[in-house]
Amino acid sequence: MRKIELLIPAGSLDILKTAVIYGADAVYLGGEAFGLRAKAKNFTNEEIGQGIRFAHARGVRVYITANILAHNEDLAAARQYFEELREYGPDALIISDPGIFAIARQVMPDTDIHISTQANNTNYGTYRFWHDLGAKRVVSARELSLKEIRQIRDNIPKDMEIESFVHGAMCISYSGRCLLSSFLAGRDANRGACTHPCRWSYGLMEETRPGEYMPVFENERGTFIFNSKDLCMIEHIPEMIEAGIDSFKVEGRMKTALYVAVVARAYRRAIDDYREDPGKYQANLSWYRQEIDKCTNRQFTTGFYFGKPDESAQIYGSSTYQKNYTYLGTVEQVDNGGKARIEQKNKFVAGEEIEVMKPDGRNILARVLGITDEEGNPLESAPHARQVLWVDLGTRLEPYDILRRDERNS
Repeated sequence: MRKIELLIPAGSLDILKTAVIYGADAVYLGGEAFGLRAKAKNFTNEEIGQGIRFAHARGVRVYITANILAHNEDLAAARQYFEELREYGPDALIISDPGIFAIARQVMPDTDIHISTQANNTNYGTYRFWHDLGAKRVVSARELSLKEIRQIRDNIPKDMEIESFVHGAMCISYSGRCLLSSFLAGRDANRGACTHPCRWSYGLMEETRPGEYMPVFENERGTFIFNSKDLCMIEHIPEMIEAGIDSFKVEGRMKTALYVAVVARAYRRAIDDYREDPGKYQANLSWYRQEIDKCTNRQFTTGFYFGKPDESAQIYGSSTYQKNYTYLGTVEQVDNGGKARIEQKNKFVAGEEIEVMKPDGRNILARVLGITDEEGNPLESAPHARQVLWVDLGTRLEPYDILRRDERNS
């Protein structure tokens, strides 16, 4: 069975390290320009260099997004950006715009180019077109079924790779190309500034009655008419592999380290179990799904992979996420006494029970026996976000262990 790449998003240097430790074969990230997540923290050039060195030392590839749909004023800056990136040695650039593609080929001729889903890649003719121009990989449009992807696989060169989304948020617009954000908020989604208007609640105003808003009901459930459930294919790894997909891509460059760790660890185990023994994969399906349910989500759908989605793929009553677990922090180091240093992400208190999530798949329940600040002063609770703390859980911890709290019974 061929090797399947697990491709995980990284919104910051710390999250890149988490993705690498928790099972990514490759990570993708955006610099401070030309990516489609302007509201993400994103990476400085120095951080890009650090991230690439960290990943490469552990055999993990790094891809840089430059997938905006460029305007005239973007082209000269893109050339300069690629000249700066060249010295850091990313494994690939993710591009959608032909003009940006041409500049990248000139400036970084030895770097692989992957064609973003933003380029509307819906047929094998498009794949062949990009292959002839020198692209290594094409990211399939989210609108494709597995049957269509299989047809593409059968009609493109064997050395061309197919990347498809396996998990994460679904965009309501065609392959992510959206004008709604520009019209309503003056922020161009195709240049990285999407305001996610597909998650808003809408009303109806009749022309002769200005200011009088009437609710929009597709049915009795409400008005969030563009709000898609999240994609989750953890239970359909065999079908994804059979379709000829080479890289399984997780969406989420604006997600937390907890989200990245949970999703990466679950899909890593699912892929490896299936490649080792399909029976082992089937036996562990409930574990994969239970783990995936622990990260924030808008409920789950299989998207377009098994045919056109019906009304059950939408959420009409709310745009909020389900949040079953709260991220408390990631272990940065452990002292000789077993206390762990973390940067606190959410409040927790001495005496409460929390869970330690480990990269090897174990989840360990532990009680917070003590909390101290950087000066060693004891604390009853940790209420301040980003405060550096030392935590005693009475169990041996390791760097990159993640501390989280189960909210389902609270």
